[in-house]
Amino acid sequence: MATTTLSAPTARKTTIALKLLMAVTGAFFVLYVLLHMYGNLKVLAGQEAFDTYAHHLRTFGEPMLPYGGLLWIFRILLLGSLIGHAYAAFTLWSRAGSARKTKYAVLKTAASAQWMRWGGVAILLFVVWHLIHFTIVKPVINVDGPDAAAIKASPYTMVVASFQLWWMVLIYLLALAALGLHLAHGVFSAQQTLGFTQTPKARARAKGIGNLTAALVVVGFAIPPLSILFGLVK
Repeated sequence: MATTTLSAPTARKTTIALKLLMAVTGAFFVLYVLLHMYGNLKVLAGQEAFDTYAHHLRTFGEPMLPYGGLLWIFRILLLGSLIGHAYAAFTLWSRAGSARKTKYAVLKTAASAQWMRWGGVAILLFVVWHLIHFTIVKPVINVDGPDAAAIKASPYTMVVASFQLWWMVLIYLLALAALGLHLAHGVFSAQQTLGFTQTPKARARAKGIGNLTAALVVVGFAIPPLSILFGLVK
């Protein structure tokens, strides 16, 4: 009798492949986030240092690369990783939902797993907002700050003008909370998928790496907006 459902071994292989895809794309995101965090911290060094850094990102690799070439390479890689990560996540999410309807499925839904799903959606929405704000449209949101031309001409001025607003900082901190929880579980899950949690000691180490990565990212990203909000960076 013909059937369109996947056999158990095939389903397991597909699930493993999807988890590997999530682990690899997630690792690339972590690398990008750490590099982005490093760049953001340069705002503490002042306008010249930050604007020079932003300019060099666009001229890096010239003349082998066109102006902004490195950034476009990263954007394409990030977009591909985002598509792969989201596809794997939602496919596994859908498969888990179907399994819970089956009599023989193991009914175990951890709070962390639920957060990974909805937290990931929240992060995606913030990324869209973040890109619109700082990259695509660059709206002038601080009416008490410098004029529009000055804000758009200087990345440093735009960042400072944005985070002088308490509600912008609040949105940013909420997104960081979501990102931190996502990273803590995601980094651990990636290590589990890659087979680095075979013993209790290895499992504890993997959890520690996940928590440390999350803490580093959250603190590193929170320092610039809080420093600007409280007048330490002007």
